[in-house]
Amino acid sequence: MPDIHIFNHHAMATHFQVRIANEERAYAAQAAQGSLDLLDRLESHLSRFRANSDIAQIAQLTPGEKMRLSEPAFACLQIAKRMEQVTNGAFSATPSALQTQVSMPQWALAPEELSICCLSGQLQIDLGAIGKGFALDRMADLLRDWDCESFLLVAGGSSILAGDPPKDAPGWSCGLGDDNASQRLLLKHASLSGSGLTVKGEHILDPRTGRSARRKNRAWILADTAAESDALSTACMVLSEPELLEVLAHNDSWMAFLETEEGARPMGNRVPPMQV
Repeated sequence: MPDIHIFNHHAMATHFQVRIANEERAYAAQAAQGSLDLLDRLESHLSRFRANSDIAQIAQLTPGEKMRLSEPAFACLQIAKRMEQVTNGAFSATPSALQTQVSMPQWALAPEELSICCLSGQLQIDLGAIGKGFALDRMADLLRDWDCESFLLVAGGSSILAGDPPKDAPGWSCGLGDDNASQRLLLKHASLSGSGLTVKGEHILDPRTGRSARRKNRAWILADTAAESDALSTACMVLSEPELLEVLAHNDSWMAFLETEEGARPMGNRVPPMQV
C-alpha cells in the first residue's frame, strides 16, 4: 500500500479531511492546501452564520426582490432546487421555515444573471444538508486540476467523496456505521453520505409537514456527487420506502442503504460497490 498523505481542517462547523495517495508528500500538501483554501472561500459564501455571506443576505429579501449571487452560491442553490424537485419536497433548502412561517417560502433562480428572486415569505435558507457535499465536489475538481486523481475527502464523517483508489487497492474502505465492525464498502469515483438521529437527536424536519423525521434508523446514500448524496441522505429520513424507491428511480447512479438489525439493506438499481 503506497503512502497516504492526510491533511485536516476545521470548517463549516465540522472536521474536514483530505487524503491523497500516489503523490510525493510536498506536492500533495500544496494541492491539499489549495483545496482547503477553496473550502474556506466557499464557507464565506454559503454559511448562514456569516453576516456578509450570500445566504445571510438572501434572508433580507422581501417578495418581489431579487439579488445577484456569487457563482458558488448560485451553483449550490441550483443543485438544491433540483434536489427539492426530484424528492417532491422531502429535501429543502428552507427546512425549518414551517416553524416560523405559515407556508414554505418560494423562490426562483435566473441563470442568465446568476440571481435569486424571493417570490413569497422570508428566504430562511439553510444549506447544512447540502453545502458540505457541494464543497467536497468543488475540492475534488481542484485536486484533479492539480493532477491528484487518487483522493478521499471526508466532511464530518457523514459525507465522503472518493476519487481513484490508492495504487493496487480496489477502492477506499468506508464504513456504514461508526465502529470497526460496521459494514464496509470499497469506494471509487463515488460519494457516500449518511444521516441519522444518534448524534444530534431529532434535528431533521420533514419540510412538507414541519414535523420530525419519521425514520429513526440511519440511512446512507451512494451517488456520483457529494452534493447529491448529502441532500438525498437527509431526504431518506423523511421519505417512506415507496417514496424513496420512486426517488431512486430517477437516477440509476443513486443507491440507498437503510439500517436494519441484520445490517445495511440496499435499495435502488445501482450495482453495489465491493464490500470488505
